[in-house]
Amino acid sequence: MNKDSIGGCCTRLKTTGVGVFGEGASGTAADRLFRVEPGHNADFVLEQAALLMGCVSKLTQHVLFEQDEAMICAAHYLSGMAKAMVEDVAHGMMLGCSDNINDAR
Repeated sequence: MNKDSIGGCCTRLKTTGVGVFGEGASGTAADRLFRVEPGHNADFVLEQAALLMGCVSKLTQHVLFEQDEAMICAAHYLSGMAKAMVEDVAHGMMLGCSDNINDAR
């Protein structure tokens, strides 16, 4: 991924810390196993999410030929982590868009 891959805006865009995955021991949404830390550059986070999804793709292709529950579980966790990263960046984009709208007024 390069700096111009998302219209050049990702160099300023940072994670907000809202992306989460996996229920903790209490089973509540407030107790998550995985949370994206705020302040990371969006281009880096999206690159990491793409790498995780590449692993998910390979795992699920392998599972088609071999019934391995551990690989299914690994694919589930990796895809959930990638989803949390993308959701966090999307949240940051929405905040940035609303800031731009408010600045224009």
